[in-house]
Amino acid sequence: MKNRKQKLVYFIKNRGGLAGYSEIRKAGFDKSLIRSVIKSGQVKRIDRGLYQLTAGNYVPNPDLVAVSIKAPKGIICLLSALAFHEATSEIPRYVQIAISRGKHANRIKHPPVKYYRYAPDIWEEGVEGHEIQGHKIRVYNLARTVIDCFKFRNKIGLDVARDALKIAVREKGASPKEIMKYAKLCRVEGIIKPILEAII
Repeated sequence: MKNRKQKLVYFIKNRGGLAGYSEIRKAGFDKSLIRSVIKSGQVKRIDRGLYQLTAGNYVPNPDLVAVSIKAPKGIICLLSALAFHEATSEIPRYVQIAISRGKHANRIKHPPVKYYRYAPDIWEEGVEGHEIQGHKIRVYNLARTVIDCFKFRNKIGLDVARDALKIAVREKGASPKEIMKYAKLCRVEGIIKPILEAII
């Protein structure tokens, strides 16, 4: 039993100190073993179906990873995506997730989450897949993220969206053509075009 416990702790450690219930079970560990490592104090349950090593969390972007474990079909968006792409100085208070309109939003207690519902026909446009220590996350690419910030400017702030556009074009090499492609798709080209022209 002790050896099995060590193997489970090692498994979670290899995933950056964070793992979901389904991936633990798929790796061959049972419920009683999970309960046992929690009781021993080596692992703690931070949300339903989400476990973390008590000795520390080593995974980069732990909140994004945690949310992706809990809502695997969700897409990291808006300020959370800007922060992931290092295109803002804003610190998001919530992990912002895009889900398709009409789809169920998984209840997540940790970390704090805010859902945004997107039209089904454009919801998956501009999605990138990234892997962080064995965990898959879905995030909008930078061009799409900037456009969404303009679309949700009343919630995000127009200044934040403008700054993100400048950083995307001047520092991150985002293509104006790609930005305009998403602007048309999201019906904000009238707002974006003059701001983009002034930047380039």
